[in-house]
Amino acid sequence: MRAGIVILPEDRWWAAEPKWRAAEEYGFDHAWTYDHLGWKSLVDGPWFSAVPTLTAAAMVTSRIRLGTFVASPVARHPVPFARELITLDDVSDGRFVLGVGAGVDAKNYDVQVLGAADLTPRQRADRFAEFVEALDGLLMTDRFDFAGEHYQAHGARNLPGTVQRPRLPFVVAANGPRTMTLAARFGAGWATTGRGGATKDEWWSGVAALARTFDERLADAGRDPATVHRYLSLDAAPVFSLSSVDAFREAVDRSRELGFTDVVAHWPRSSGPYEGHESVLEQVVEQVLPTLKDD
Repeated sequence: MRAGIVILPEDRWWAAEPKWRAAEEYGFDHAWTYDHLGWKSLVDGPWFSAVPTLTAAAMVTSRIRLGTFVASPVARHPVPFARELITLDDVSDGRFVLGVGAGVDAKNYDVQVLGAADLTPRQRADRFAEFVEALDGLLMTDRFDFAGEHYQAHGARNLPGTVQRPRLPFVVAANGPRTMTLAARFGAGWATTGRGGATKDEWWSGVAALARTFDERLADAGRDPATVHRYLSLDAAPVFSLSSVDAFREAVDRSRELGFTDVVAHWPRSSGPYEGHESVLEQVVEQVLPTLKDD
């Protein structure tokens, strides 16, 4: 099993850089950041852009894979975004992973600040399907044309292309049957936050149901399950995964039992979302991460 860490883009670089370096030194397999214009209760505080942050992270690391957790169509158009992704893949020497999701409803800051339309879940899924399909084509084909309801591309150039071939990997976040179908078609990986739940057991039950549904979507798409990574965002559960070493170990064990190949936690913050202590993170690094390499 592989483990990843999310570092929120809220610190000035002098404070953020040591975290990205440490994520690699600690032995995490991948490190991520949010791709939002602002996020929930943190919208009134400092916030930085994902692509420049990951570019800077690529310059101070050499092994760890780096990604968005997750980018969405809310503030992105696939044509200019594809250029940014090609650049980031180049700067990181082929270590970039595109985590991508459908986006959120009108209550979210990203939607509100742009004055974007309040789309129904079906409309968001439609837009997401176009977004992923367009990015797939743009990253793989020079002079790419695309005509959809939400996006257009006319002879879009992509030279020199991505370092990774045939393109950089997509990790498609999906909790619904339709978006899971998209993940099964385009994803090198599938990511989920579960279905919610007031208790740990409720949350894990929902995760198990989603994992079974994704198995079905892979079968429908004719994909070999062994070729698709499964990422579980542990901190969507009612209990922060890094609240203790035992909490993290339990979350890893339950993830493994459900067939997940990758788990993702969040760097502990001093207050608010993901509140915890870096001392717990260090204990997890010492006591738990080495055992994952044996899976």
